[in-house]
Amino acid sequence: MKKKEKALQIIISQGLLPLFFHSDPQLSLGIIQTLYKAGIRTLEYTNRGKEALENFTFLKKELSSSCPDMQLGIGTIKTAEEAALFIAAGADYIVAPVVNPEVGEAAQRAGLLWIPGCMTPTEINLARQHNAVLIKIFPADLLGPGYISQIRDLFPGQLFIPTGGVELDAKNIETWFKSGVSAIGMGSRLISHEILNSKAYDLLFSRAELALGIIKMVRKVEA
Repeated sequence: MKKKEKALQIIISQGLLPLFFHSDPQLSLGIIQTLYKAGIRTLEYTNRGKEALENFTFLKKELSSSCPDMQLGIGTIKTAEEAALFIAAGADYIVAPVVNPEVGEAAQRAGLLWIPGCMTPTEINLARQHNAVLIKIFPADLLGPGYISQIRDLFPGQLFIPTGGVELDAKNIETWFKSGVSAIGMGSRLISHEILNSKAYDLLFSRAELALGIIKMVRKVEA
């Protein structure tokens, strides 16, 4: 299976894309290893600090032995230059807050999945024109599940993942999946500042298991 198809399959199968950044590489590793123990097999490490590239390189090396089947994507990629650096560092896929066709082309050349962030139908259409099979709806809390319900018929077959404000709550998650999304992105609602600051790995483990359990339950009901 090609890397692009594999990354997409794991994200959709998991139904949840955790995302976070921390400047401490060892803490970042601990967070990922905890998520792995809870059943997570793909996540997005965001490019939101000067340490991001060095940390990402460190994480890819460490995870190859401790979490061998973990897919590590890189998020907050806005330029082709950023994309090139993280592709060279071994990114399994690229997530962006905006639609920059140059980033999409860089991912395409590398055979990687590109998940651009969109807010309007025009942006979604532009992303589709540049081979975005999975599109991030951002900021999700401002747009809401009703937005997906309204636009999905405009773009038959398009896969969506809302990010930014999705709650760790059964009703909220159920509403998103009922609207037609393929997975949900979750940052601080899952990996909170409290967890990062206090290294509350047990709490993170419980939250991750809860999120995965809710998604499994919601999908079973939907089926």
